[in-house]
Amino acid sequence: QVQLVESGGGLVQAGGSLRLSCAASGRTFSNYAMGWFRQAPGKEREFVAVISWYGGRIYYADSVKGRFTISRDNAKNTVYLHLTSLKPEDTANYYCAARYGATLAHVPDEYSYWGQGTQVTVSS
Repeated sequence: QVQLVESGGGLVQAGGSLRLSCAASGRTFSNYAMGWFRQAPGKEREFVAVISWYGGRIYYADSVKGRFTISRDNAKNTVYLHLTSLKPEDTANYYCAARYGATLAHVPDEYSYWGQGTQVTVSS
């Protein structure tokens, strides 16, 4: 089992920044690819970013490319998502997820473990 706990969400004005953290416990963190997803009310959960075991491969959704940065610190068992140039349409509950192995998946069903989410609200 892997337990994931997100933090760092909040209310921010358009153009502002936030850094989300996801602390993992339970299994060897470096064996897992880590993803960030988000879900707005009435919408499906959507892919945001994913990072490989040691950070050598990273992919972003087109909607956040150039504005969001995913990173990880395996010594701290933590993955981060730095959000900049935030827009009202970025408002959502943000979730981190863990997938065992090397594949960088974009589909929520590919991930075995999920955190409880942290809310990001961007005001215009």
